[in-house]
Amino acid sequence: WEGDGPIRPSKMRQDNRPYTLVRLLGAYSDWYARRFLHPQFEAIGPGSDFRKPTCFEIVGPRVTVGDYFHAMATKDGRIRLVTWPETEGRIEIGSYVALSPGVRIKSATSVKIGDSCVIAENVYITDADWHGIYERIYPPGEMAPVEIGNNVWISDRATVLKGVRIGDNSIVAAGAVVTSDVPPDTIVGGVPAKPIRQLDPE
Repeated sequence: WEGDGPIRPSKMRQDNRPYTLVRLLGAYSDWYARRFLHPQFEAIGPGSDFRKPTCFEIVGPRVTVGDYFHAMATKDGRIRLVTWPETEGRIEIGSYVALSPGVRIKSATSVKIGDSCVIAENVYITDADWHGIYERIYPPGEMAPVEIGNNVWISDRATVLKGVRIGDNSIVAAGAVVTSDVPPDTIVGGVPAKPIRQLDPE
């Protein structure tokens, strides 16, 4: 765009791969997800979509996801869902949830994510310290469940720590470290995260 005239489309980078190749790569991704990822979930709803499924990792049992789950991993932004088997760790993700590249979710007790949530790049969610202050070789350390409500947006590089509950329709700002509960319809940010403003619940 130049000057004060109308906005015109700029030259965009196009995917010049043959259409047949694009279709084959898509079919391979779908096959890989069904063959290698779906069996690792305790339950998975219909309509799931894995982009770069070879870069998606599930470590441990008791991981469930709802309908139309979307995961967009990359080679340098692997998505990892990890449960600690010795303490019955569990990850429960609702329907219409999108995970971006680099998301890590680790559970020693319980991490629950509601419906219609967007988890941005490089977000870390954990329900445990994973070692003590002094006894650093004995995982998982202190732990407490994490619960994230419906329609929550967690922005880039944010961290959600043990024992936190995030209310419906809330937003966690980029880089925030959430150490305490977040009320519904609230934007929080900072280290540690504090309320910034209220959102219109309508």
